[in-house]
Amino acid sequence: MSRNHHPSERRRAGPAAYGTGARLFNALSRRAAAWLCGLSLALSLAAPAAAHTAVILAFGDSLFAGLGLPANESFPAQLEARLKRQGIDVRIINAGSSGDTTHDGVARLDWTLADKADKPDFVLLELGANDMLRCLPTDAARANLDAMIRRFQASGSRVLLFGMLASPDCGPDYQRRFDRIYAELARRDHVPLYPFFLQGVAMKPQFNQPDGKHPNARGVAVLVDRIAPWVARFVAGSAT
Repeated sequence: MSRNHHPSERRRAGPAAYGTGARLFNALSRRAAAWLCGLSLALSLAAPAAAHTAVILAFGDSLFAGLGLPANESFPAQLEARLKRQGIDVRIINAGSSGDTTHDGVARLDWTLADKADKPDFVLLELGANDMLRCLPTDAARANLDAMIRRFQASGSRVLLFGMLASPDCGPDYQRRFDRIYAELARRDHVPLYPFFLQGVAMKPQFNQPDGKHPNARGVAVLVDRIAPWVARFVAGSAT
């Protein structure tokens, strides 16, 4: 037989009867929410930051532009591919301009930097060959290269300088003065120097196009083999 409860007893069995449980549930909920917030913060702090892709500006003349070659066979393109295969996260912007002298490089430097959405972390600077081929004054070439190095450094980029050697066509005195430029600038401006960009390729017909001055695809491969380790150390911060 069922027992009849007084209405007041039923009212007492209402919300008030769950008051202790509700308070306990609310307290536990607040603690759980605080714990979850703390866990989320800890995980966000512990999570590794997104890897930064190093941006490299290849600033030079036709030797960078890849004169006579498809774009994907140019030195900057092949260098980027090699570094990526080695697990080095880089993006190389090809800012080579065929025919450029050091004066031309100075003239287009500011707008080249302004035109880039991503400021380059590193700069590969390769200019001077056309100055030498035209027997232009060595003092002007030195001053122009110095101005470019300092401008890139002022923008926050680290510079790797590529040297060039003079042919004997302009005479031995010119040759001596020109060949000193790059090492002297490297010491003065505290930048690493790769002494001769065309090392291993210059004067070797099998590695050059018919003009004898610009590397063919095989020549570019030789250059990449030699230079990629330098650039890898440069990006890692240990180039000297």
